[in-house]
Amino acid sequence: MKKILIIENDPKVSEILNVNLKGLGYSISFAKSGEKGLKLLEKYNPNVVIYDLSIPDSDGFSILSDIKKFDPHIQIILISDNYDINSTLQAIEIGVFDYLQKPLDFNQLQLKISRALEIQSVSLRLKEYIRNDTEEFKLENNLIGKTPSMRSILKNIRQLSDNRVSVLILGESGTGKELIAKSIHYSGISKEQPFIAINCSALPESSIESELFGHVKGAFPGAKENKKGKFELARKGTIFLDEISELSVSFQSKLLKVLQEREFTKLGAEYSLPMNARILTASILNIKKLVDEGKFLKDLYQRLKVFTITIPPLRERKEDIPLLVTYFLRKINAELHKKVNKVPIDVMDKLKGHDWPGNVRELENVLVQAVFLTNSDVLLCEHIHLQSIENIQDCNDYHLSLNEIEKRHILRVLDNFNWNKNKAIEILGISKPTLYSKVEKYNLKKYLK
Repeated sequence: MKKILIIENDPKVSEILNVNLKGLGYSISFAKSGEKGLKLLEKYNPNVVIYDLSIPDSDGFSILSDIKKFDPHIQIILISDNYDINSTLQAIEIGVFDYLQKPLDFNQLQLKISRALEIQSVSLRLKEYIRNDTEEFKLENNLIGKTPSMRSILKNIRQLSDNRVSVLILGESGTGKELIAKSIHYSGISKEQPFIAINCSALPESSIESELFGHVKGAFPGAKENKKGKFELARKGTIFLDEISELSVSFQSKLLKVLQEREFTKLGAEYSLPMNARILTASILNIKKLVDEGKFLKDLYQRLKVFTITIPPLRERKEDIPLLVTYFLRKINAELHKKVNKVPIDVMDKLKGHDWPGNVRELENVLVQAVFLTNSDVLLCEHIHLQSIENIQDCNDYHLSLNEIEKRHILRVLDNFNWNKNKAIEILGISKPTLYSKVEKYNLKKYLK
């Protein structure tokens, strides 16, 4: 028989709960204060605690913490006369399962108790926590993987970190190209120097030269003072040019000259400065193909690809998913003050069965949402919300064009995050100018609520 401890000082509420819950076959025990409830824990060993947070003679949050310390598997359902969002969030951080406001809806309470007991049962059945061998497969700067391709990348990072050759990093959106660049920088001879990352697709053509090389006062209208560019600020460190393929051919020629002569000139200046920084670049596109099409300078390509690292998409290294889940759950738990540390086999199978078009970044975002949704230490399938072509569409309309599918997906992402464009570009893996362009292209502003 499942046991429920009710901590409540209102005799009428206690009586109603006693009659109704005993009628459902539960064993019931009562305490009129949090302190008395704590004393009953060891003797009664309840499965569920129903606790009135508004009892005046109890330090509610201290009581909640003590219950969880006694047995983290005890499921706590809070009840209170007044809903307080801050108190509710604080209680959830401690590990409370759910919350109900008085006057109590007994049908709702019954459902919450049943759900709490189900979660408790799943948690107790899972003998193994998330795997604890992540460190064994943790590459430089938090790269995670045990597949041959990822181990090879680690080997290359260690070799490249001790010299200053240019490296071209290729991979789909969300695979971790900037993380690779940071690993090369911070694990080697440049680690004491600045690391400066620049997203080339986010820089307007009109300002890119000033951003990278700097300018002097009066170089153009609006140049009211001298400005140091990224190349000067990087000193002997690393400049990471992400989405290098987005640079115009005209600026590519200027960048090539800088790499050849190892010096650059600020806009409006009459003298050159030495270029001491190491150049790392990345792209989601096949730059060799762009060279063949005349969209990227062959000489610049040769300069940038002294060494090339190609990051495999997550769908090609699914055996790394359990390791990544472990790593991300630890990180997310720390950030959200949660303790989600159990992943059933069916959940892991669901994660491993997905193709992850957004790669590792998508996996992390899915897990952030899942951890936020659960009020226990167990991750359930119902908490995992995956994006795919099938669920992007309202139905199986296979006649839709790629443009229509893209339009619907962008709209779903924007709606899901209340049109927070910074979050949307992170999920979609595109730059803000690209997002604005697509919003304009598909006339999505009319959907803004």
